[in-house]
Amino acid sequence: MTPMSLRRLFSRALRASLVTPLVLAGCDGDDLDLTGYSSPMCEEGSLAVSGLSLATPVDVVQLRGIGSNPGSDEHREAVLSSSGTPCATASNVPACTSALANLTSETGFNTSCLDLCSAFYVATTRGDEVKAHASLESLRALLGTIDTTQEAALLAFAEGYDLSCEKLARGAVRAEPDGRFSVIGTTGFACGKGTAVTRFVLEVSPDGSVREVSSEVLERGDPGCSIGRRPVGLRGADPVACSDALGQHFAVVAHLEAASINAFLRLREELELHGADVALRDAALKSAMEEVLHTDVSTRLAHRFGGTPRRPEVEALPLRSLFEVALDNAVEGCVRETFGALVAHHQALHARDAEVRGAMARIAADETRHAELSWAIDGWAWERLSASEREALLAARREAVEKLRAEVAAPLDEALVTEAGMPAPEVAAALVDTLAAQLWA
Repeated sequence: MTPMSLRRLFSRALRASLVTPLVLAGCDGDDLDLTGYSSPMCEEGSLAVSGLSLATPVDVVQLRGIGSNPGSDEHREAVLSSSGTPCATASNVPACTSALANLTSETGFNTSCLDLCSAFYVATTRGDEVKAHASLESLRALLGTIDTTQEAALLAFAEGYDLSCEKLARGAVRAEPDGRFSVIGTTGFACGKGTAVTRFVLEVSPDGSVREVSSEVLERGDPGCSIGRRPVGLRGADPVACSDALGQHFAVVAHLEAASINAFLRLREELELHGADVALRDAALKSAMEEVLHTDVSTRLAHRFGGTPRRPEVEALPLRSLFEVALDNAVEGCVRETFGALVAHHQALHARDAEVRGAMARIAADETRHAELSWAIDGWAWERLSASEREALLAARREAVEKLRAEVAAPLDEALVTEAGMPAPEVAAALVDTLAAQLWA
């Protein structure tokens, strides 16, 4: 399931339900002059490291993400984008390959901490040298003179600015006649007292210096501010004590989003146990890091409407067999998470509450990638299962679809439909029907 095929299917599902078609790239509705700007090159939602003109040629360059839990020694890494052939000029290729696989860094650039701390660094190989470029100084030395738009974008990102891969008004770069580059990026998020998304126009010079030319606040966070994959072993939570339907809804969503962090971390371990390639394992780790932000945003929305999310309790269970992993993925990923991503797109388009609408736009893009990962895992596992196990997978998927169909038929509080943009039962049924006919059949 490729990104564009899943998104096209979502568009068809929304059209079939007689709602507004899915818009994959939104507009911030402002008058920023974007003449001559283009989006940075991206790979699976992360900034690409192709299009670089390095001071010294290397065999491969990788952008890696680091995830860690505050107060814990747990440390995880994922390759987010890559360009070149690892160890292509090494005299001892196996040793070089092993060194690259075991390369790690405790520090990086563009660091942030919510429930999970994240940072980034660049890894390279050149001959037998395997190196981590984890500081701005090291990255600037690697890049040398900034003479391509992608180098300017990467340097702005390393300085702590976020560059959208889909919205030109929140992520763009332009080469200027004098050799400098203009970059558009943002910082922050809009959920909670004192928070805001601020857009910057930056000037990146050939020597690697970055200067803020202008800034403006795009969104301000409200002071009071179920999509994720449920992990095996998740214990039932007590009911949320909140009379407001929106408070209850977002408290439940936040609980499931927090549980999804555990689900993806466990999934990464199980993929490694069963020999999945590094791309699938890294995608699972990246998904866990994204679920941290979803949890934070959903929690703040719950608090805004008077709800308090329960902390998820997940029983520690042994890692599962490949068939058990595939069976869980067929239900939680290929059905429930895929439908959740579509619902998030619906909310991003139809929520009357501006804060909810903005939050769901970001979550929808992430959850679409998570759904794509589910289908990629499904395809990988399918080739390794027996005929009887494959039939069991199909049966489980059919049963999950029917359970989902029954769930969406339940009436919703009017505020969930109007303010939160949830599809009304008849609309949700149409969405399920389209996916059932074109994806789950």
